[in-house]
Amino acid sequence: MTTKIQKTDAEWRAELSPEQYEILRHKGTERAFTGEYVDTKDPGVYRCAGCGAELFRSEAKFDSGSGWPSFVEPADLDSVVTETDTSYGMVRTEVTCAACGGHLGHVFPDGPGPAGQRYCINSCALELEQA
Repeated sequence: MTTKIQKTDAEWRAELSPEQYEILRHKGTERAFTGEYVDTKDPGVYRCAGCGAELFRSEAKFDSGSGWPSFVEPADLDSVVTETDTSYGMVRTEVTCAACGGHLGHVFPDGPGPAGQRYCINSCALELEQA
């Protein structure tokens, strides 16, 4: 079971960059092809930029051509939470950090492999801990 991290809005603002705050706490998104990890192929673990929880591993990363880092699966199914997102007149599946509730991105059913999932994640919601 994941330990839940709770902080005040002021604490989140003080700890995150303005872009990280907007994405993680207000469900924003970065522009396609602008994120730090879009083309990264370095081995390691991708952690939540808000709380440091392990979210994805480099072995699960693939080039989807979408403009955001994409993964076939999370490091552990319990590390993320998904829920229906109906914002902007669309129906999507939002992905959040199970530990701190930070918005990470969305998951789509058009990925490679047997599960067919594409976790489309904002770079600034992640921090790569290189192996």
